[in-house]
Amino acid sequence: MNTNKVTDVVIVDDHPLFRRGVVELLNDSGEFNVLADFDGGQQLLDALPELAPELLLLDMHMPELSGLQLLQRLKQQGVEQKVIFLTASDDSSELFAAISAGANGYLLKDSSPEQIINGLKDAMLGNIAMDNTGVTMLAHHLSKGDPSPLETPPQHADLTERELQTLELITRGMSNKLIARELGISDGTVKVYVKNLLRKLNVNSRLELAAWAHANQPLPETERG
Repeated sequence: MNTNKVTDVVIVDDHPLFRRGVVELLNDSGEFNVLADFDGGQQLLDALPELAPELLLLDMHMPELSGLQLLQRLKQQGVEQKVIFLTASDDSSELFAAISAGANGYLLKDSSPEQIINGLKDAMLGNIAMDNTGVTMLAHHLSKGDPSPLETPPQHADLTERELQTLELITRGMSNKLIARELGISDGTVKVYVKNLLRKLNVNSRLELAAWAHANQPLPETERG
């Protein structure tokens, strides 16, 4: 029997066949429940107060309101739901704009069903939903010379050996619990290292830490046993 909490989701995507497939995927997972699915952003804005989902899954390119415009409207209204893009767009500038606007994740439509489910679960745990392709896209965008606090030179970051090890494991998508297990330290100590990394590199999320690491390779290898 599955005792996990089921997360309520609303999907917005203007491709009916794809939308139907995602609805089936999430409902069949036993961990998500699709309350409604819409083909446009205005429908979501009109229905959202009545639905009260925990997670919004948006396409990027849609008529009338794009996914990014919809996200901006949602943030202006002060919505508390987590917002993840599930899109065919592998444009690094759109990914960067989405994360900068407050998205909780960016997944590509050609991801496997397992990657999509795991990404959504990760976002509900408070992490950014993004696979290695997305992190590489973000790092590539930053490497093109766009102004960003992630461009802090490594020699000026003043990171300790443990902080560098923690950063390298973050780039592998590890949670604090897994990092603690890998390094043989407590979860609380990992939280301190992550907090220090965010402060020293002047970034706001684990995703930005991972992108900084990709843009400032190489990182030291952790001991892998």
